[in-house]
Amino acid sequence: MTHEEMLARAHEVIAAEIDGLRRADAAIDGTFCQIVEAMLAALQAGGKIVVTGIGKNIHVGEKIAATMASTGSTAMLLNPVQAMHGDLGMVTPRDIVLAISYSGESDEVIRLIPSLRRIGVKVIGMTGKADSSLARNSDWVYLIDCGREACPFNMAPTTSTTATLALGDALAMVLLAARGFRKENFALLHPAGAIGRALLFRVSDIMRTGDRLAALAEDATVRDAVVAMTSAKAGCACVTAPDGKLLGIFTDGDLRRLLSDASGDVMGRPIAEVMIRKPVSIPLGALAVEVLNVFENHKVDDLPVVDGEGRLVGTVDIQDLPRMKIL
Repeated sequence: MTHEEMLARAHEVIAAEIDGLRRADAAIDGTFCQIVEAMLAALQAGGKIVVTGIGKNIHVGEKIAATMASTGSTAMLLNPVQAMHGDLGMVTPRDIVLAISYSGESDEVIRLIPSLRRIGVKVIGMTGKADSSLARNSDWVYLIDCGREACPFNMAPTTSTTATLALGDALAMVLLAARGFRKENFALLHPAGAIGRALLFRVSDIMRTGDRLAALAEDATVRDAVVAMTSAKAGCACVTAPDGKLLGIFTDGDLRRLLSDASGDVMGRPIAEVMIRKPVSIPLGALAVEVLNVFENHKVDDLPVVDGEGRLVGTVDIQDLPRMKIL
């Protein structure tokens, strides 16, 4: 097989899966809303979403359950084989089951349904076959209409598992929105890693204050700003009014541009003439993740932090973020 043939086949697979996603998207209808409402009712009653499947779908189901759980919708994966040997004890009548089988005829999943019925739970069948055993024995049918598999024999689960995963994500994200799940809630469920640090840390935890904060009065000079920045080992100096309110900012980038463009006594010039007035700032109570958004959207490296009255209380230097493992 030549490299050209390899690349052509790879593109064909991706194209087939993209087409499958488009078909799955077009097939979403009012039943989707009914399923979301049923899941919400189970969660509000103190139950959970139990996801089950076999083969490739048990891996897809694990990801769906994990996404739901991480976004505040209590969920778990139930292996249908282990369920028949005692794990059914994890299922309660307040739960709702999302059973995944593209063919709708997976023996392990179908054999599980009568036991789920005896417990008293409702079943959502996620399948590609509307006339399958799973569809006939489910309270709601979430139909996966994705066309052919990307497999040349139309056998290996490829397009169908991609579509199933995407539809699971759609459920999880709609549940997130319907439940009013916020960034603060997300932070509580992700305390570790970069996500956790960015969401749990607030600006007050990462900003420069005290000797590390270069602050000047409006009547200062450029020389005063350079001295203050050097002393604080900071990339900027903030200019404040007598009441502490932020008036402007002067950065080391501004200094370089000033030295290259201006003539005469640059260092003796009033800082008020060369500072950036009304600079972008961030409130003291903001989350660290919001700092990342400001740096990205405004293309700045230094960010003044202000209190509710607009008074300067600190700065955030983009160079500090990798050290704190936020970037």
